Amino acid sequence: MNSDNLEGAARGVAGKAQEVFGEVTGSGSQRAEGVARQVAGQAQEVYGDVRKGAEAAASQVGHVVKQQPAIALLVAGVIGYALGVLTASSLGGHSRRHWW
Repeated sequence: MNSDNLEGAARGVAGKAQEVFGEVTGSGSQRAEGVARQVAGQAQEVYGDVRKGAEAAASQVGHVVKQQPAIALLVAGVIGYALGVLTASSLGGHSRRHWW
């Protein structure tokens, strides 16, 4: 778990307590704020999960680059060239349709 997971869970618990408080007191606004806080907590927990996955993927990419730097450089060059061709044609560059 990371800080986003913990904060999201805490926000969800606080939202549930606020929702129950709103139900007990008959306050619709407190109940609605509690539900909104729960949804925000769930969203933050999901963000934490996605962030954890992205960090793991970045770590794997870094490992592959360290193991095979020449292939990583070649892949980066191909991606850079492709992006250059795509952006040049969309920015009013050459209107030709072949790669050379």
